[in-house]
Amino acid sequence: MAQDRSATLYRMVLPEHTCPFGVHAKQLLEDAGFEVEDRILHSREEVDAFKAEHGVATTPQVFIDGTRIGGSDDLERYLGQA
Repeated sequence: MAQDRSATLYRMVLPEHTCPFGVHAKQLLEDAGFEVEDRILHSREEVDAFKAEHGVATTPQVFIDGTRIGGSDDLERYLGQA
């Protein structure tokens, strides 16, 4: 299914908190055979700027072949339909 496919994952990893949904999304992608470009958002400022730029309320956000899939729940639905 995902052979030769890549995904870009934007997820929050702050000094005091690693988002468990981002960890879950990365695992889902890897389990599905995607090559993951893991884009870590290291500060609250980076997270807020990313959310404002993309018009989203939460992280993580997954992009597959340049198309935004959404967060980890959206990714689960996407992978279930693929």
